[in-house]
Amino acid sequence: MSKLPRDSIFGVTVPLDSDERLLASLTPDAGVYWRSNGIMAVVLAALAGVALVVMQQPAPWVGPLGAVLAIGLRAAYLKSEALGEVWRLTNRRLLGPAGRIVPLSSLKAAEPFFGAVQLITQGGDKHLIKYQLDAVAVVAAIEKAKGARK
Repeated sequence: MSKLPRDSIFGVTVPLDSDERLLASLTPDAGVYWRSNGIMAVVLAALAGVALVVMQQPAPWVGPLGAVLAIGLRAAYLKSEALGEVWRLTNRRLLGPAGRIVPLSSLKAAEPFFGAVQLITQGGDKHLIKYQLDAVAVVAAIEKAKGARK
């Protein structure tokens, strides 16, 4: 399998301002990554199997097998990119991959969302901090940093 070339936009790292300090680096967890892909494979395998049984196909086992193989290959192929998406929490902003910037002052909500943290800004923009080992603790850290700004 060929290696997925890294998109040049992911090399963009936003520097910290002079009055800004890093509070936490929010790195993806490989266990959460594999678990979420495993859950997705099981759910899609079940749906594929049920669909083929309903359609009275002679070999309904092919659907679940195909779903598991497809999700497994996809997960293996995208692993390096998915696990390279590091967010940084500072005393003023959240700095994400590909130069994403979410000022804490514009943050409307931070909520746990299936092993990730969903950020919603006042303007309605949404971002995901994916594959976090303890999404509730990440939300607490973001809320603490946001509260310290007031």
